[in-house]
Amino acid sequence: MIYNNTDFNGKTVLITGAAGFIGSNIVSYLQDNFPNTNIIATDCFRGSGRFANGNPKSYGHYQNLVGFTGVLLYGDINDEKFINTLDMDYKFDYIFHQAAISDTTVAQQDIMIQTNVSAYENLLKIAIKHEANMIYASSGATYGDSDRFEVGYENPNNIYGFSKLCMDNITHRYIKDDVGISIVGLRYFNAYGKHEFYKEKTSSMVLQFGLQILQGETPKLFVGSDKIVRDFVYIKDIIQANIKAATPRKSGIYNIGTGTARSFESIVDILQDKLDIDNGKEYIPNPYVNQYQHFTQADITDSTKYLDYKPAFSLESGIEDYIEDIRKHR
Repeated sequence: MIYNNTDFNGKTVLITGAAGFIGSNIVSYLQDNFPNTNIIATDCFRGSGRFANGNPKSYGHYQNLVGFTGVLLYGDINDEKFINTLDMDYKFDYIFHQAAISDTTVAQQDIMIQTNVSAYENLLKIAIKHEANMIYASSGATYGDSDRFEVGYENPNNIYGFSKLCMDNITHRYIKDDVGISIVGLRYFNAYGKHEFYKEKTSSMVLQFGLQILQGETPKLFVGSDKIVRDFVYIKDIIQANIKAATPRKSGIYNIGTGTARSFESIVDILQDKLDIDNGKEYIPNPYVNQYQHFTQADITDSTKYLDYKPAFSLESGIEDYIEDIRKHR
């Protein structure tokens, strides 16, 4: 599906975090729909390094890029030499910046700020120099405990959400200075879909519940999950938003969700219905209660107005589209 009138053929496009969940889906979309695009895909890939919480330092996995035929570069966005190589060796038309520490349970503030904030501004300076439109991953985590999901009402409750808000504040400054390119930050709400398997424990609960059910287990829900509601957005809608953000009507920060909040309980109910398996439900204590968003619902008014973003997938239709991919990983 072609999401807008932008022709990427003949253009040079940088995608950071290209072996990750969202980055690899952008790679696939561009390669499938614009085969003459010069895609420069970068990632630091999975290694042995782990954060203090036990999770991998990188979720980039080669399996997400099987079939990619463009230029693949290993590199860390915190490495000044690597950033200089990107600046000097290429001339970009668009930059889709997806590389980040996306694990909301990482507590190391220094590496979170370095990776998510400082590295972003360095890439933004390259975008301006190259006259390349910048599209980057922000997050619904910027809202934290807020009860109003609009730009200007942020209240992050962890270092990850704070780092993404810092990125957005940088963007506001550069937009105000009229730097000659479009800059769009996309605040993804709870994303799920193909290529998230290698995120392990940080993958969506859609995938985790699905695998539990397929493996004959009783899906484990936090106590009170019927009252924990989030805006769950399917990967194909996230890709739609990214592609449309390449040539927006207006630079800015935009929410990417469905505009509808659904409970975690609903995910289990839909999965068990689509899989035709009923393993019941088990309720467990929530260990993240003080760092947890109990309610999110994206206000997508500006996203529709300035990006022409129109979510096509409800939670039911998204899970139905995703179900065969979940089966492959059981």
